[in-house]
Amino acid sequence: MKKTLKTSLLALAAMLVAGSVAAQQLKPEEMIQIRQAGYKTMGWNMGKIKGQVEGAADKFDKTLTANAANTIKAVANSGMGALYGPGTDKAVGDVKTRVKPEFFDPANKDEIGKIAGAFVREANKLAEVAAGGDQKAIQAQFGEMGKACKGCHDKFRIDEKK
Repeated sequence: MKKTLKTSLLALAAMLVAGSVAAQQLKPEEMIQIRQAGYKTMGWNMGKIKGQVEGAADKFDKTLTANAANTIKAVANSGMGALYGPGTDKAVGDVKTRVKPEFFDPANKDEIGKIAGAFVREANKLAEVAAGGDQKAIQAQFGEMGKACKGCHDKFRIDEKK
């Protein structure tokens, strides 16, 4: 049974409040669903920012952009790493994951830490830049944020098309 986006977002909100200790008490399929909700939330907000930085300057909404950047920052800093627990490296029932098995290889721990750290730094910087309201500066930092996301996707995410 598929959960609605609303249910997923409520689960994400609960996870943000409860912290990583709660993640240890979740079933693997719940961890996968919550982390997917987090990434969907960030993706939705990145879409908002993209529309703003690629649009006409006279249509630019700095409040919408700053709010979207703050949402991305909040999710990035929420401790989502705790949602990559044992049993979340493969599908559980009808809950699928696109994380490559290499992500769970202890030999990749340091690299994953660097990638995750870069992601959090770029998310934080995006929120900081967006607070200033400069469309061009936000566009540049948005590109850096995209590179940070791509750094993990390229190495540790299964392409949907395959």
